[in-house]
Amino acid sequence: MTSTPTRQSDRLHHELLAPKETQSVRAAVRRIAEHEVAPHAAAIAGGDERTDGFPRQVFDALASAGIFRIPFPGEVGGDGLIHPATATAVAIEELAYYSSSVAAVFDVHCILAGNALNQGTEAQRKRWLPKVVDGSLVGAFATTEPDASSDLSPQAVQTEAIRTEAGWVLNGHKRWISNAPVAGFVVVLARTGTRLSMFIVDTALPGVEVGLADRKMGNRGQLTADIRFTNVHLSDDDLLGGAEGQGLRHALSTLTYGRIGIAAAGVGMAQVAFDLTVAHLSTRHAFGKPVAANQHWQFLLAERATEIENARNLYTKAALRLDAGNPSPEPEAAMAKYYATKLSVDMARDAVQAFGGLGFARELGADGSPGPVEAIYRDSKIGEIYEGTNEIQKWVIARQIFGRDVIG
Repeated sequence: MTSTPTRQSDRLHHELLAPKETQSVRAAVRRIAEHEVAPHAAAIAGGDERTDGFPRQVFDALASAGIFRIPFPGEVGGDGLIHPATATAVAIEELAYYSSSVAAVFDVHCILAGNALNQGTEAQRKRWLPKVVDGSLVGAFATTEPDASSDLSPQAVQTEAIRTEAGWVLNGHKRWISNAPVAGFVVVLARTGTRLSMFIVDTALPGVEVGLADRKMGNRGQLTADIRFTNVHLSDDDLLGGAEGQGLRHALSTLTYGRIGIAAAGVGMAQVAFDLTVAHLSTRHAFGKPVAANQHWQFLLAERATEIENARNLYTKAALRLDAGNPSPEPEAAMAKYYATKLSVDMARDAVQAFGGLGFARELGADGSPGPVEAIYRDSKIGEIYEGTNEIQKWVIARQIFGRDVIG
């Protein structure tokens, strides 16, 4: 993104759902993102995971600004908000407006790793969460394996923790683990007998090996890598929540929250692509008139404006239900994730088309400036895939419609 467009949501969106507290968080995060994320967004989006690496400068700036306090209660150094999930979701939207990668780093650090830890024992929460809140450690969350992603059944998960007299020994192989190359700890899903449990693993322990960062089409600032565990010795203090067999419950609860965050990121990307497209169509002339004078673009952008409104309302409702105490706010969470991430891809594709050759450009040879929307198009696709594919979200929605007896 070469310049900041006019925020069309300031004119078209009328906030009737989010509490005043959440609206204040949105305004604060927007200011921080403008100053700390926007200047680095193009470099992050166009970088190479293995040479440019983790956006540490931005991460540290967000930590210093207190962004990581938003999701957490006051006793661990958080902001202690009344509606933390809703505030977290709008924070992700504002970050994703400038950088999907930065929004994803925040999601993994605070929602996935952080929310998992927040389900731990009091001792675990006091040990780990203050380091998440102040950004002194980067968190990661590991469920996916080479042969297990959407299927998190005990039969599919091959990473295993075996009980010993001294505690546990962990062996296994996780894949696509966000933040892995820089993580100070990772929350790991593993088989314990016939059930699943989660463990908090210090990445400095002997036997923890993090692979090279993957090179991906988009979200290049969100580093992912394999993690191998070879005879990693853990204590009972590392068993999340102190109870064996609760891993699937912890994982599903965390991933549901994460899907709300991914929906919010989808809205952020759709909004910036929309704003850039509106600005371009309004100022670009062809055949003696603004391109926006063509009914095709008028009707298409009217549809997209409606869809952005719907997507924002869906993720807000899901987050509000989560804040109200419902750990599985369905069908809104699944609807929001599916709808908003599909929308971000659709709107990004429309933006590329609207900009024509400039939309297809990664970098202009004339002055080295980045293409205005190409990175959004690359970044948006992963939203339809991670934290539960959109096909899985449709299945969740269908199960709400027809019931478990029919859908399973």
